[in-house]
Amino acid sequence: MPLPPVTVVIDRHDDALYTHTALAAHHLPSGRITLHPGPGTTSETGLAHDLLAALGKPSLLPGRFPSGRQPAWEAATAWITALPVTRLTVLRAHRLTARRAMRLLKLRTLTGIHLTLVCHRPHLPAALHQALQTADHTITTDFQAARRHYYGTPCAEPLPADQPARPASRWLTLPALDRLVSYDSPAPCAAVCTPPPIVWRHRPPPAPLTPHTAQRVAHRLHGASAHPRLAATIAAALFTGASLQQLATARPRDYDDDAATLALHDRARYTDGCAAYPVPPWAGVFLRAAACFARLVSGQDQELLATPGNRALLLRVAETARLRPPQPPAARRQGPAGRVEWDWRERQEANRYEAMLAVRARPSRR
Repeated sequence: MPLPPVTVVIDRHDDALYTHTALAAHHLPSGRITLHPGPGTTSETGLAHDLLAALGKPSLLPGRFPSGRQPAWEAATAWITALPVTRLTVLRAHRLTARRAMRLLKLRTLTGIHLTLVCHRPHLPAALHQALQTADHTITTDFQAARRHYYGTPCAEPLPADQPARPASRWLTLPALDRLVSYDSPAPCAAVCTPPPIVWRHRPPPAPLTPHTAQRVAHRLHGASAHPRLAATIAAALFTGASLQQLATARPRDYDDDAATLALHDRARYTDGCAAYPVPPWAGVFLRAAACFARLVSGQDQELLATPGNRALLLRVAETARLRPPQPPAARRQGPAGRVEWDWRERQEANRYEAMLAVRARPSRR
């Protein structure tokens, strides 16, 4: 499918009406975002952070990266692809450096997005003119045409009840997160593995989220982290009930978007062996973003989701989203009040196992 041409809107007199109209058209649920770059910076990474903020994400990606550079553009590209976003309007385009403009054109190539640049000057600056030589584009000075055809129709509908600008303050307690910090030791399959559908033999399946709870979880995850891998790992934990070690066995090829399945590996059968898990609709966007991000950053042979080395970051994202496993009674807490205890279930199982061994080791009185 051919890319739509880049549209350049000329706002000769820097009329506030152009800016207000473009901002009013911003509506992420309809696939439209308006990017108003922050003043005082010319870095490419800074523009990517502004784009993540326009997508409703925190602007920074947590963690350390081998290249020493935050993969902010890769994350923004992944979210735009997964959500999906179809229109991007960039205000103050006359201030774009040639490198920033080329970044936006590359984003258009990777995602197929309809890109509109609003230049608040009578003429194109040299940097933008140079960058546009590499792309099919049209220039218009017609405000009405820009409003009708390029920005999108302003939408005044209210946000859903549980879609605040930031994650809500009330905790959601989700039993499926109980096993996230379990210490099993599955390893990824070295050869290509096509697991069968999951058959729950050794543990019960996690209870599916109700539609209302699923909506709340999705909204909270979207607002808690810009990192596709971290958000997708928490989503996957909720519908698989798997540990972080097992979630780390997934590779980009293990997510099948058409079949809506995610394959996890467990050759030693610590749990239920290698198996494909059905992906509920609410979680699909997170897996699509993670798969796209993995391909852009590292390729098919690297992890799709977070690794055990990202455990602290992962739990921090879950707590930012106010998601936690069931907590111990106050009398049995080991930490201070208010701190999430992620390993309470693990401690319970370890104590039961030790008690069982103690009974078996007790000498007979015969």
